[in-house]
Amino acid sequence: MHTELQYLVWVTVLTGVFWIPYVLERFFIWGIRDTVGYPERPTPQTPWARRLMRAHDNAIENLVIFAVLVLVADAIGLGNRVTAGACVVYFWARVAHVAAYIFAIPWVRTVAFTAGFLAQAAIAWQLFLA
Repeated sequence: MHTELQYLVWVTVLTGVFWIPYVLERFFIWGIRDTVGYPERPTPQTPWARRLMRAHDNAIENLVIFAVLVLVADAIGLGNRVTAGACVVYFWARVAHVAAYIFAIPWVRTVAFTAGFLAQAAIAWQLFLA
């Protein structure tokens, strides 16, 4: 498997498990009955859990863009140091982004998001050049 596809899998798995901590926290705050049900007035979750939910939403939104770029590049046989490096950067940028979101580190969050965006732009640029 090419580096680009490997990192697409890793980014997808990472995004797919982001919900686990905030749902577990919900179990502790709300109890199992309300977590699996539809509580009328749920107790607000802790700030870190609410931030993780927003980070998860952001990761899903950006996964769509990243996946399309990687899959199109793979479909046309485009794979080079730029696309592979961009995929590695994107993965670590998403790791840093979610960590910064959870711990409320604004500048790191913004820098990590920007790095991920630039990694996507690098893949898109390679596609335009192909």
